[in-house]
Amino acid sequence: MRAPEASEGLTAAEARVLRLVSESKTNREIASSLGISPATVKRHLENILRKLRVRNRVEAAIYSLMSECDGGNNAECPLAAWRRRHESRRNGPIGR
Repeated sequence: MRAPEASEGLTAAEARVLRLVSESKTNREIASSLGISPATVKRHLENILRKLRVRNRVEAAIYSLMSECDGGNNAECPLAAWRRRHESRRNGPIGR
């Protein structure tokens, strides 16, 4: 399993922000949970985007989640659960 904070040079604070971004938290929610200002969250996010070479928080969240997946075959992968839910909807009566 590849840890983005180790391989991409993220600081511990940036790694915490990235984890919360990957949980769909807003900057305000992240700031509140970490006890920092929304401006500090914004600065961390700018650094994360630059270091990971991604364009926005959605790509950063996907990057973070994929780094936990070992190629997507890991049953513990956050995206695997989403994929299973999505496929069950697609194969349901409406998706046929």
